[in-house]
Amino acid sequence: MKIPFSPPYIDKSVRTEVMKTLRSGWITTGSKTRALEEEICRLCGAGEVLCVNSWTSGAILMLRWLGVKPGDEVIVPAYTYSATALAVLHAGATPVMVDSGEDFNISPEAIRKAITPRTKAVIPVDIAGFPCNYDAINQIVASPEIKALFEPSSPVQEKLGRILVLNDAAHSLGAYYQKDRRTGCETDVAVFSLHAVKNVTTAEGGAICLNLPAPFDNVQLYRELRMMSLNCQTKDAFTKSKAGGWRYDIVGMGMKVNMPDVNAAIGLAQIRQYDRLLKERKRVFAAYDEAFSACPWAICPPSVQEGRESSYHIYALRIKDFTEAQRDRMIEKITEREVAVNVHFIPMPMLSFFEGLGYRMENYPQAYRNYCAEISLPIYPQLRRKQLRFIIETVKKAYQEAK
Repeated sequence: MKIPFSPPYIDKSVRTEVMKTLRSGWITTGSKTRALEEEICRLCGAGEVLCVNSWTSGAILMLRWLGVKPGDEVIVPAYTYSATALAVLHAGATPVMVDSGEDFNISPEAIRKAITPRTKAVIPVDIAGFPCNYDAINQIVASPEIKALFEPSSPVQEKLGRILVLNDAAHSLGAYYQKDRRTGCETDVAVFSLHAVKNVTTAEGGAICLNLPAPFDNVQLYRELRMMSLNCQTKDAFTKSKAGGWRYDIVGMGMKVNMPDVNAAIGLAQIRQYDRLLKERKRVFAAYDEAFSACPWAICPPSVQEGRESSYHIYALRIKDFTEAQRDRMIEKITEREVAVNVHFIPMPMLSFFEGLGYRMENYPQAYRNYCAEISLPIYPQLRRKQLRFIIETVKKAYQEAK
C-alpha cells in the first residue's frame, strides 16, 4: 500500500473556486485575496490580515517594517525550519538561537536569558501546530526589567516601547492558545504559512495577522503593508487597469510579495470547510495516539495542554532511547513498505550554512534530543481507517527491526 506524506486537499469546491477565478479574467491580487484575508481574520480573531506569497516574505516584510538593522538581534529557536532565521538575516538583523523544551517549542526561560539591549524581536514557533506558551513569553517582554533593557533603533520600535513578539504560526492555523482563543491573535504579529503541505494551502503563500497595541492602528497598518507588498506603489494592478487609472507613484522601497487571486482561490475554498477538515486531522491524530500510547517505546506529541490545543498539522512521534542512527534505520524500514514519513526538523545549527556562521549544536541539547528520535507520520483528512492501520503496523514493525 503506497501512502504519500502530505498531499494537498483538492476537492470539487477547490476546483470550482479556481475555475471561477480563471474565467473572471483577473488572476492576480484582487477580490479573492481580500476574501481569504477576511476569512482568516474571522477564524483567528486578528485585528487585520494581509496575505502574501510566503511565510518567509511575510516575516521579512514585518521585520523591515519594525526597522531592524545590522547589530540588532532577534531571538529564534534552534529547532525550527531555516526560514525562521533566514528571514531575520534577509531583514538585516542577527538571529540569536535558543534551546527548546520537551514539547518541541521554544523555552520561555531560554528567551529570557538571551535578551540583551540589542534584542528587537522574538520569533517563537508553534512546532507541529502546538502553540507555544504565549502567556509566559508575553509576560517576559512586558516585564519592567526587560522593558528597561530595551533600546529602540527605529521610530516603530520607539513607538512600541518594547520587544516585538512575532509568532511563527506556520503550522498552527486553527489551533487554540487558550481554550476560547485561536492562534493569530495572541501576539503583536503572527504569520501563517499557506504552503502546499499546510492545513490550508494556496500552493505557496502566507498570511500576516496584525494585533499591534495602541497607539498603532491595525487597519491603517494593513493599508501601509499592502502597499509595501506591492513595491510601495500607490495603486495596485487592479486599480491601474481601470480606464484612466494608469498614473501611480512609488513612495518607498517596498517588496513584491503579494498573493495572486488564483492562489487565494484554493485557500478560500478550503478555509470555508476548515472546521470539518480540522476534525478529520484530529481523527487521524487520535488514532495514532490510541495506537502508540500503549507502546512503552513511543513518546506521543502534545495536542491538548493547559488550554492550548494543536492544529494537528504534524504527528511528531518520538522513539524513547533511540539514537539518530537507529531513528534513521527505522525510517528506512518504514519507507521500504512505501509509507512516506518525514523529520521535523533538522535543527538549524546542524545545517551547513548556519554551522558556517558559528552556531554549534552542542549549545542546544534539548533541540537535538527532540530531533534525533523524531519521525513525522502522515496526517491529512483523506487518510482512511485501512491506511491508518497499515501505517501503524508498519511503524511498529519498523521499530522492532531497527531496535
